[in-house]
Amino acid sequence: MSAAPGAESPVFIIGTERSGSNLLRLILDAHPRICVPHPPHFMRYLAGLADSYGDLHVEANRKQAVDDALGLLRRHIHPWQHPIDPQRVLREAAPSVFGVVAAVYDQYREAEGAARWGCKSTFMVEHVEEVVAHYPKARFVWLVRDPCDVASSAKRAVFGPSHPYRMALLWRAQQARAMAALGGLGSSMVHLLRYEDLVSNPREEIERLCVFLGEKPEPAMLQHHRSSAARRTAGLAEAWRNAALPVTPQRIGAHRTGLTPHERLLVDKVTGPLKSHLGYPVEPGAQALPAPSPVLVAVRSAALRTRVEYRSMRQDRNYRLRLGRDVYVRWLRVKARARHHYPWSTAGTRPSPASPRGAA
Repeated sequence: MSAAPGAESPVFIIGTERSGSNLLRLILDAHPRICVPHPPHFMRYLAGLADSYGDLHVEANRKQAVDDALGLLRRHIHPWQHPIDPQRVLREAAPSVFGVVAAVYDQYREAEGAARWGCKSTFMVEHVEEVVAHYPKARFVWLVRDPCDVASSAKRAVFGPSHPYRMALLWRAQQARAMAALGGLGSSMVHLLRYEDLVSNPREEIERLCVFLGEKPEPAMLQHHRSSAARRTAGLAEAWRNAALPVTPQRIGAHRTGLTPHERLLVDKVTGPLKSHLGYPVEPGAQALPAPSPVLVAVRSAALRTRVEYRSMRQDRNYRLRLGRDVYVRWLRVKARARHHYPWSTAGTRPSPASPRGAA
């Protein structure tokens, strides 16, 4: 009998936000061998800065990446329960941005006493190849939900584009990437899980998921809402309030009240073929609908965002943390541009233009 999966086979939830990823995170986190902290979305914010760090084999450059990552963690809108030792991350991280991220997560795993760690940052769908290069035994759970319900949820959430048309464009792009991962890696590494199936038949779907992960199903996974992690998540933000509730199919079809008929047609116009391929019905006539005016979409998006931000300011306990995080992300981008424009600030640590990294 082969050994149980361990730290070399982390679990990644990929797809699109507002698809039930917090629910799935808490279900997996309830398993005694798996820990899945709420993600600071390291790769979402740091991957685009990778070139500015220079060669991460150089300790000074790697330290900058570690400092930036842990700066994000300190400003995380869902603070972690365990401190992370920066010197240990610097020592153990592979020379890449994802290597830094992996070292941070592995330290958290060790503090939790778990055998393997998981990441619910659905944006990791953009970095599947990097993950596999680092962890050939990694497992990906492709969580998909009806894009109309995703867009309906996003209209009220502070996470992701508020306008249904923009959310549909994001859903289409991210699901296409997840489908490519399934096609390239196969079902032994990528498991397709529909949100609607999970909430309608939780016991059966959790058992199938555990078979895929090579883990034994645990009763606690069906009682995830009773955990302290679920209660803590639910208390931080309105968008997460359902985290402390049992699994329920009641949110299937939420778009019927959350979107207007025109918005549903817009979503289906963008997502139609892929949505149909994944088993969701498409509104007749959606493809004949003209594309919306970019100006009108921008104006409507701004109005929706203003309303969402006002509600978040009044109701979310982590509102200030989110604002601080967003300011910090902008500061990271400023620093990255400075490193590009003033290479003398990292003299001797970056490859010269005449000798690009990777050249023979």
